[in-house]
Amino acid sequence: MASADIPTVYGSEPLTYIPDHLTIPQFFLDSVHPLNGEARQRRNATWFIEDHTGREYHGDKVRARVWALANAMHIRWNFGDGDVVCIYGPNHVDYPIVMWAALRVGGIMTGANPSYTVDELVYQLQTAKATTLVLHPDSLEVGLAAARKAGIRDDRIVLFEPVAADNGAHASLDDLIHEGLSHPQRFVEPQLKPGEAKTRLALLFFSSGTTGRPKAVMIPHYAVIANCVQIKQFVEKEDKKRPFEKKLHRAGDIGLGVLPFYHIFGAVVSLHYYTWVGITLSVVTKFNFENMLKSIQKYKVGHLAIVPPMIVLLCKHPLVKNYDLSSIKAVTSGAAPLSAELTNQLVGVLPGAHIGQGYGMTETCTVLSHPTVSVRVGTPGSSGSLVPGTAVRIRKADGQGWAGIGETGELVVTGPSMALGYLDNEKATKETFIDGWVYTGDEGYVTADGEVYIVDRIKELIKVKGLQVAPAELEGHLLGHPDVADVCVIGAPDEYSGELPFAFVVLNANVAPKAKADPREAERFKESVKKHVADHKTQFKWLAGVELVDAVPKNPSGKLLRRVLRDQLKGLMASGAVKLVDPSAKKARAKL
Repeated sequence: MASADIPTVYGSEPLTYIPDHLTIPQFFLDSVHPLNGEARQRRNATWFIEDHTGREYHGDKVRARVWALANAMHIRWNFGDGDVVCIYGPNHVDYPIVMWAALRVGGIMTGANPSYTVDELVYQLQTAKATTLVLHPDSLEVGLAAARKAGIRDDRIVLFEPVAADNGAHASLDDLIHEGLSHPQRFVEPQLKPGEAKTRLALLFFSSGTTGRPKAVMIPHYAVIANCVQIKQFVEKEDKKRPFEKKLHRAGDIGLGVLPFYHIFGAVVSLHYYTWVGITLSVVTKFNFENMLKSIQKYKVGHLAIVPPMIVLLCKHPLVKNYDLSSIKAVTSGAAPLSAELTNQLVGVLPGAHIGQGYGMTETCTVLSHPTVSVRVGTPGSSGSLVPGTAVRIRKADGQGWAGIGETGELVVTGPSMALGYLDNEKATKETFIDGWVYTGDEGYVTADGEVYIVDRIKELIKVKGLQVAPAELEGHLLGHPDVADVCVIGAPDEYSGELPFAFVVLNANVAPKAKADPREAERFKESVKKHVADHKTQFKWLAGVELVDAVPKNPSGKLLRRVLRDQLKGLMASGAVKLVDPSAKKARAKL
């Protein structure tokens, strides 16, 4: 089929102009975009609130801290073109300051999950080639151990704030900012040529792609800028018809920054888009549901960008009735599918709010489709409508040819916010990024008017609370267990977490008879397998269950037949023979 004949669905309107010669800090801190209106002109308006203390950063303070930190990083370490800083820890009011300072001098930022083990953090530091590490005090012990193993110099480790356990061994962020302010500008800020922002690397966010260990997704400056413009243009189509007090996204509104900034959803939608359009972001360090309810009531939060597990709590937690949530005007769910049942339940909890889910991925620098804002509640099961500038094709399930509009197959997407590929991984890049299109690995369909529906996940990734778990990573680890002969890991459906890792395990011939003969031995082996993962992997990768089998089903070429095991697991769960145990949700479940 010729390219011109491929059925393609496009965003509903032509995309507005996006500057391709600006860096992220130049666009978000310095310039006023035509779509932006009054938002960035409010220089002294509050941009960030530290949720637990109420400390505020207004626009001029943000700019001053970014400039001073950039100056100090250049003076101390000659940090500049292509150098990588890693931020390891939960959200912090200075997280964007570190990010934008690194970008201001031509550097690159990568954010690491604060629950990572030492080895997992070392892997990210080495893969991203990070030379500088900024640590949250809560992440000090693991961060220092990983830095030593990764070869990061001790004088290039900085703390967000001093902590007694460090005994003054490392500089704090305020130390560097004071140093930067005490000197004239020493760094030369990159001035990009037209088009250069499309290829100039800004961020390295980690994703497992379709298979294997996490890969560093190369995100250029232009991608982040473009996605924010796309969202704004999508929302503004309806908002411009409304008076200021009725607008959905309005300068002066409050948003809750509860999504982690190391995750692409939190980084682009919460951190960049919200603040760019003038929504003040209340930065939450650690998610605690009751604290979240308190913050919504205290700050009169209007915007929630959250994930389905948080929505489960909003729908079912008994504490909800004790708080005034009437300020919430918009809930955007993402990172994992939101069921129709949960959507309808949330409508009952927040009857006045706009509610819907979007769709995107790290490789597309987030939002491909956004909840439709012309209606208060999106179609249950829908992932919203394509944002301007995005195009989608559907590849047939057999991989041979292209499906028509409304037919199900793999979503293949393109647009201005696509990533550049995977750092130093040509093979994986060629499998996912083809001729300007991203092969998502997600099965779904698109209606003629651009509404997106995700049916299933073709790719093997498991999404636990929106976080990616690669089965191949856990399978490779489990094969190192002395009693495991073969294994297949799949995602088990779970209302709270979306999915949980579940392992089908074939035991070695010398221990399998013991497990078959004695149920207590079988349980002992199962617990041993779980512990093998829990001892070496971060908590969201822990197994929610293990089933012992005689063989793992495979096709003639040896490929694991995961769908066969998914069906088998559904049957076991329906009969009550298998019950999932989610360690990360244990406390939350107990309160439901």
